[in-house]
Amino acid sequence: MDIKIGFVDSVRELDLELPDDTSQEKLVASIDSSISSADKLLWVVDKKGRQVGIMANRVAYVVVGVQKEERRVGFGA
Repeated sequence: MDIKIGFVDSVRELDLELPDDTSQEKLVASIDSSISSADKLLWVVDKKGRQVGIMANRVAYVVVGVQKEERRVGFGA
């Protein structure tokens, strides 16, 4: 599963690829509880096992379940 997180005052987004067995409902509940208390960090573990800490008070939006577009190369693209 992929998630995309946008931040306040930043044009860049954070794209993370999570393990396939990640529960979308649990992830959304975790994001919601972290953002509701603005002084918390939201911790997410990506597919490679790296932990990413995100300041909850800087999150502008979160998109869960983003499908990555396949990169097409050649004349048929």
